[in-house]
Amino acid sequence: MEQPFLHELVSCVAAPTVALSGADGQVRPGGVQGVLHHDRRALSELVVDVDGHEPVPVGHHLRTAGNAHFVGVLRHLGDPGADPTVRVERERHARPGCLEESLLLVNAARTAITTTVRLRASVDLAGMDAVKQGASAATLPAGEAGPAAVTWGDDRTRVTLRAETGKQAAGTPSEPPTIAVDADGRAVFTWQVTVPARTTWSMGLRLEIAEEAPAATANSFLPAASGPGWEPVTVAGPAVLTRLVDQSIDDLAALALADPLAPGDVFLAAGSPWFFTLFGRDSLWAARLTLPLGTDLARGTLRTLARRQGTRHDPATAEAPGKILHEVRQEPVKVRGHAGLPPIYFGTVDATALWICLLHDAWRWGMAAADVAELLDPLEAALGWLLTDADADGDGFLEYVDESGHGLANQGWKDSGDSIQFPDGRIADPSIALSEAQAYAHEAALAGATLLEAFGRPGAERLRDWAGALRERFRTTFWVSDARGRFPAIALDGSKTPVNTATSNLGHLLGTGLLDAGEAATVAARLAQDDLDCGYGLRTMSAHAAGFNPLGYHAGSVWPHDTAIAVLGLAREGHATPAASLASGLLRIAPDFAYRIPELFAGTNAREGEAVLAYPASCRPQAWSAAAAITLLQAALGLAADVPSGVLRVAPAEAFASWFPLRVSGLRLAGHPLTVDVDATGKISVETTAPVTIEYAD
Repeated sequence: MEQPFLHELVSCVAAPTVALSGADGQVRPGGVQGVLHHDRRALSELVVDVDGHEPVPVGHHLRTAGNAHFVGVLRHLGDPGADPTVRVERERHARPGCLEESLLLVNAARTAITTTVRLRASVDLAGMDAVKQGASAATLPAGEAGPAAVTWGDDRTRVTLRAETGKQAAGTPSEPPTIAVDADGRAVFTWQVTVPARTTWSMGLRLEIAEEAPAATANSFLPAASGPGWEPVTVAGPAVLTRLVDQSIDDLAALALADPLAPGDVFLAAGSPWFFTLFGRDSLWAARLTLPLGTDLARGTLRTLARRQGTRHDPATAEAPGKILHEVRQEPVKVRGHAGLPPIYFGTVDATALWICLLHDAWRWGMAAADVAELLDPLEAALGWLLTDADADGDGFLEYVDESGHGLANQGWKDSGDSIQFPDGRIADPSIALSEAQAYAHEAALAGATLLEAFGRPGAERLRDWAGALRERFRTTFWVSDARGRFPAIALDGSKTPVNTATSNLGHLLGTGLLDAGEAATVAARLAQDDLDCGYGLRTMSAHAAGFNPLGYHAGSVWPHDTAIAVLGLAREGHATPAASLASGLLRIAPDFAYRIPELFAGTNAREGEAVLAYPASCRPQAWSAAAAITLLQAALGLAADVPSGVLRVAPAEAFASWFPLRVSGLRLAGHPLTVDVDATGKISVETTAPVTIEYAD
């Protein structure tokens, strides 16, 4: 079976709940539509008709991450003539474990209408594996209908749908609905309605999802009561940037979850609808890319992952002492026909280094010293994994291979089966040593050394020596050439042959210290070429590779977070022109996706006038894609924080001049408000009470 497409669905999100419908607001059985909660489909059908006619959709609008408005017209009612005079408006609000919906029947005709409004609802409680594969599931029989509610359920989940009596415009109640359960187990709510001319009739629904309350465990996450802990952010600048940031922050807040072992610790679920859970790499990058908004999210993410840090060697789960996990689920997750990933799975080569980097960067952005100090033991354990088990064959590089036979074949961020391929399309054999995994490890070793020194712990010198040796090994092993010049290979395969394909992974090397200035300049120039920078962002693979496909998951598509990481690395290395080009590509596509930029989209060619295309199965919203908007602000403003040294650098580059004037307020530095203003001439103004000295651009 094929995974259902998502790109045309309207998604109302309040983690761990999402309502997915068509653009008309109807939730139809089949595919992925429905209300999903904790990896189960709590509602599989919610269809409204009037006298047997479904409203014809004329528009919809996503007001917030969890609130959508739908409008349809009815042509069989109202005044004669070409213009519709009766419409149906639906307002939907998703909340954790709940869906609220109101329906408004608007009669703009000259005479009253009398009609029958009907709503059909069904539940299948299908698991995420079945939903993701597009499998059909039997409708669950509804329980006995009460005076205003119907309930479905099994021994784990209970779903109740309640309906209001209905009201005329003046607030006068109309007749209550009749409720019946048909032979297929669907609930059918029916209202007999008369709506006078130029008035309205309304009714409301509430879907409640109740689960058996398990004890707090390591893999059952909670809605975040207080969100990520950010202040309201205001951007005054280009309209597209303002709208992108507004939507992105709203989406990020809707993805917030809390650790049941410590509900005050908040992290971001990876994305909707498949990933309402903790992902090591995704949650870490999302927290890291949003550090200018504050360090509370970073602290919660670091703590949540540290509680689940590896303590033993287990090939079945890929666990090792000190290792940071890849993914947490309540039940095993099937992968390409295999038995499935275990509920807590450690098959990731990069999350451990990224955990270390986030701890260091959060400290630089002003996370309290006491909060850093309590994570020093997990830090030392993570560094221990980096210097030992990460290098399974002892060649001095981090590599991975799935020893279990049922895990992920690729364990970097490009984890699809064809993501590591040679220019002629051959798939690289394991074990795989990814280029960016070496870069993250190099950065993590230096970051770890700095933290150990700052907090009076030994081991810094060993880490710096190790990082220096890795840097030299990388320089002599990874660099390759093609017709466009030199660049580092994406990986080494199992025979230690460089996989010499130009890919977006190059961008992840920048700003990590792995490359010297000349090497960084070479990489920056390679990223700027049109086989990678397609005008809409950074392609995952060069258009000149045999395996290139603009709709390939990791073989030519554009991932916004991937582009944002490259933008930030380029800016840090002083290559503002290619950084601004890539950043502007993401701004260009934002309106095409209603400013909710997806997990990925097609790597079509903007310079040749090719259209922006959706990747149909892409998640929206996705945490690290939404977080990319904050990274674009950071790069444009040239923000670099070092609170322990008492410095904030602000260095907006001329390459971003078309973004100015730009004023951003609501940022946080060491818990203090931060506002940065750059006028049309590039003059900078900074407002903050943080204990730092501002270093301005030369």
